[in-house]
Amino acid sequence: MIVDYALYQNGARDSEPSNLGEMISKARTEGGFVWLGVAEPTEAEFVKMANDFQFHPLAIEDAVAAHQRPKFEEFPDVNVMVLKTAFYEEKGSLISTGEILAFIGSYFIVVVRHGSGAPLANTRHHLESNPEQMAKGPYAVLHAILDHVIDCYIDISVELETDVTQVEQKVFGTTRESASQEIYLLKREVIEFRHAIDPLLAPLQNIASIGARNIPTELTPFFRDTLDHLSRASDAAAGLDSLLTSALQAEIAQVQLQQNEDMRKITSYVALASVPTMVAGIYGMNFDTMPELRWQYGYPLVVGSLLLVTAFLYRKFKKSGWL
Repeated sequence: MIVDYALYQNGARDSEPSNLGEMISKARTEGGFVWLGVAEPTEAEFVKMANDFQFHPLAIEDAVAAHQRPKFEEFPDVNVMVLKTAFYEEKGSLISTGEILAFIGSYFIVVVRHGSGAPLANTRHHLESNPEQMAKGPYAVLHAILDHVIDCYIDISVELETDVTQVEQKVFGTTRESASQEIYLLKREVIEFRHAIDPLLAPLQNIASIGARNIPTELTPFFRDTLDHLSRASDAAAGLDSLLTSALQAEIAQVQLQQNEDMRKITSYVALASVPTMVAGIYGMNFDTMPELRWQYGYPLVVGSLLLVTAFLYRKFKKSGWL
């Protein structure tokens, strides 16, 4: 589905051609470029558009299939940029990911979106309000898209940092409520987030380098700044992943420690119970010759000894911290 398209000349939106084919023809002959935005295209829809822009067949396959790894590919007449979008859902602390494919030529940029996250309407409006930047061509649009998506990465890293802090407080708090499941689920979201960020570093480094083909050198500083923001987001995600790993290890250690404490208490109570059990077992054997049974102080002595030994063991276990 086509979301929006326009012809831009000298940084301004040209409202005269209303037909996409006319815009493409005018951009080829008179200069400027066409910015076409497409969302969830079918194969038939995109093949028709691709024929208008003369895309490479492999580029068409990538756009329709989606689920591509972030990359920057160079074809004879078009470069292709693939990046992952991300959106943080506060309910459940979930991260939804989507995909953007940008096809950049000398007179066009076609942006294909799959999935949720990072709508680009505000990006278009922002660039249209800055004709000087828009006049720098299709790669200025690519920079604006990258900048918007990476800003979303940074916002998500802040939200995830809050979630990780809450988990740490739960792990090291006074309650005995287990946080292992919460840590695991959050770690899985962080890993998915890193799968969106980390593979983008190499392609963006390629774009930000002086030697990248067809990219105006005047835009290189802008891409370098965007690369710096991406590196910060990547470092933040790696740090959160490491913190969650440490929190999970601490949670496991605390569970093991608690189990050890429980075992010591159980052992102590078993030892306390073993004394009267042993005495009861001896006197329950009903031997004929048991002199103390007929002794006047036999019963008080046995009961007193039983209480004394039990009290001694209890005091010993209490002092050693087992009870």
